[in-house]
Amino acid sequence: MSSYFRHYQAFHAIIETGTVTGAAEQLSVSQPAISNLLGQLERKTKLKLFERSRGRLLPTPEAMVLFEEIDTVVRGLDHVNQAVVDLQNQKAGQLQVATNHAMAFGFMPGEIARFAADKPHLTIAFQSQYSSKIQEWVIAGLFEIGICELPVRHDGLDRIPFFFEIMCALPEGSPLATHEVLTPSLLDDVPFIVMGADHMVNRRAREAFHRDGVNMRVRCHTDLFRNALNMVKQGLGVTLVDPFTLSSDDRQGYVLRRFVPQILLDVVIVTARGRPISAIGEQFLEQISASMTELAVPPGRVPEL
Repeated sequence: MSSYFRHYQAFHAIIETGTVTGAAEQLSVSQPAISNLLGQLERKTKLKLFERSRGRLLPTPEAMVLFEEIDTVVRGLDHVNQAVVDLQNQKAGQLQVATNHAMAFGFMPGEIARFAADKPHLTIAFQSQYSSKIQEWVIAGLFEIGICELPVRHDGLDRIPFFFEIMCALPEGSPLATHEVLTPSLLDDVPFIVMGADHMVNRRAREAFHRDGVNMRVRCHTDLFRNALNMVKQGLGVTLVDPFTLSSDDRQGYVLRRFVPQILLDVVIVTARGRPISAIGEQFLEQISASMTELAVPPGRVPEL
């Protein structure tokens, strides 16, 4: 079969197009080459494959049986050839990315959709998870790219760091909205909705309140910035929220103010050290790095932590 594949391909093209001319155009060869391949195939198979009528080739019943047998093979090779072209043009393959929950609600789906817009054959593996688990997944090779919060707990990960300013969200109509900038002193004993006790934003906010000698009154603990913001909309208190959650929110039911001293969310893109990343992965890494840079605090404005 393999040594005669070109003959079968020419035969397939003749039936599909109805003429030697059409087959030659489809395969980008000359008409004599197509005629020669067809003649060799008829001699090899000892079958009459076409009748000639008024300048056209009419397939015989034997030809149609043969066509049915080879159609899947020929189309399969066409798909393989197209897959090669798509891979060369970075329009096929699999994107494997895992991210923290904050990015999963709107920011990352939007980035993936933009990336996949001109890649119809791209498949996507996307999961959100807590940062420690994301790092384990990347180390294990389950995902090529991970985006998580610091600290990085594995030596085998390369990392690209980013730092994002946290904003303060107040219920709509709060008298605190008259201030353009909020401080611990202004928020003394105000009900707070906070992330888990060990989360860096909660820890850094508590340190700021402690330095000013005022009370950070925690009303509610939650595990997601999205949950905290929804509670603010219900008037349950104020919260500190990241730019990714804000970027995919309707901005209804609350007002935003800067918080001083500045509190940062430390995020890293991680990949497995020593493991080659795919061309698709490299391309997405470039895109997502640029998008995160637009939201991040410029390196020169990141304070000593």
